[in-house]
Amino acid sequence: MELAYYSDYAVRLVNTEEPARNKDALTSVDAVRELFGVNRQAARRATDADVTRFRSVRARLRSVFEAADGGDETLAVDLLNSLLLEFPVSPQVSGHDIRDADGKPDWHMHLADHPSNATAGYAATAAMGLAFHLTSYGVDRLGLCEAAPCRNAYLDTSTNRSRRYCSDRCATRANVAAYRARKRLETERAAETGRNAETAQPATPRSER
Repeated sequence: MELAYYSDYAVRLVNTEEPARNKDALTSVDAVRELFGVNRQAARRATDADVTRFRSVRARLRSVFEAADGGDETLAVDLLNSLLLEFPVSPQVSGHDIRDADGKPDWHMHLADHPSNATAGYAATAAMGLAFHLTSYGVDRLGLCEAAPCRNAYLDTSTNRSRRYCSDRCATRANVAAYRARKRLETERAAETGRNAETAQPATPRSER
């Protein structure tokens, strides 16, 4: 498993909450376990106590995205470093049971965590993955969706650093809203031009009536 894969752990956790809509999907131990995806062994370590702990880590990860999205690179790095110090990992070369076409191990980098609880393991993986993405692609590749009120986190992997939305759905919604706003403005300007033209017309002299 490549280190780049782990950056998605941070995005998945951050996006369990939509503050502007007052929505929170992280309300049970089952919701916590779902975040681990295929890592069933790590998910089984989760308990009810991890719900609160996961929410705390989520807030700290969102702060990293908010700092990056706001252009404060130093703050984003400082916040991420504090997570890395608190939740360390041990990078290892691993083959697991994965074999290539010749039957040889598919060697790859793996993050081995040594957690005291499920939150510590997940936080370590998420922070390391995010750090790998940040140092490989730049702080400006961490963003928050511009389609208000969404504000979901995303990782920009576009070739020209042009991503602004978390999904195609939000991009479409934002484009439609922008189009409608332009049409309203055009209508208002046309109406204003018409009113100005009427006001500017000279009054007809009484003798010509």
